[in-house]
Amino acid sequence: MLLQFKQYNWSFAGTAGVWRLAGMEEAGGTAGVWRLAGMEEAGGWKDRTTVEDMDLAVRVGLHGWKFVFVNDIEVKSELPSQFKAFRFQQHRWSCGPANLFRKMTMEIIHNKRVMIWKKLYVIYSFFFLRKILVHFFTFFFYCIVLPTSVFFYEVNIPTWSTIYVPFMITFFTAIATPRSFYLVFFWVLFENVMAMHRTKGTFIGLLEGGRVNEWVVTEKLGDALQTKLLSQVKKPRNGILQRLNLKEMMVGIYILCCACYDFAFGSSLLYIYLFMQALAFIICGVGFVGT
Repeated sequence: MLLQFKQYNWSFAGTAGVWRLAGMEEAGGTAGVWRLAGMEEAGGWKDRTTVEDMDLAVRVGLHGWKFVFVNDIEVKSELPSQFKAFRFQQHRWSCGPANLFRKMTMEIIHNKRVMIWKKLYVIYSFFFLRKILVHFFTFFFYCIVLPTSVFFYEVNIPTWSTIYVPFMITFFTAIATPRSFYLVFFWVLFENVMAMHRTKGTFIGLLEGGRVNEWVVTEKLGDALQTKLLSQVKKPRNGILQRLNLKEMMVGIYILCCACYDFAFGSSLLYIYLFMQALAFIICGVGFVGT
């Protein structure tokens, strides 16, 4: 749950919430207040992707509307309590933006209401860099390329790319939530594990694969555990075989082999990171995450 909290606390968590229609009524998402005029001008809700809130937010922004972030208002957000539910949610949150990027690129380019700099920001920074490239780089570099490099002594990966740059990015991300700073170490390892699922979801979104419009309602137990709805809530899976996640186990075992090889024959301390990352994959692989 703590790792899940970090994910929600540091990432985009939706734009839905409180909508100003005839009055104020509560909706899904985290929290937000929309002006009806802005929604209507942007074309309203569209169901072309699984991130309809992000779709609306981008279109409203391209029509010249501005968003105001109010930092002193706090709202509660219910989190997935099972790793399986969290995986489905992360698939939707990575597949949807990638698919939206595919469908909106030309719409953004041809937009005449905003300056070219804003178009570049939306296409490059918001979509390509943060919603696509970061997933590919995190998984392939830190979970595939870096572990595999221990078998090739002639390969010399610069220290700045493996330590300095990631450290600075993580530090400036974590500094926004100082109360949870002690979780940064575990969060980084867990994020690398989830990058595998986000990379898969991003590929599906870009190529419009079979699961591109898959919508699995995120299971959130919440207060149901203390109410009469308890009998309707699915019980957690018991037993190692039922909890086993093969993808995480396979990657974890591979990184573990790389760590052992580097420990036995390598001349660097890379095996320290590899052992910890392998452990993170294996823990997720046996389902010991969440409740």
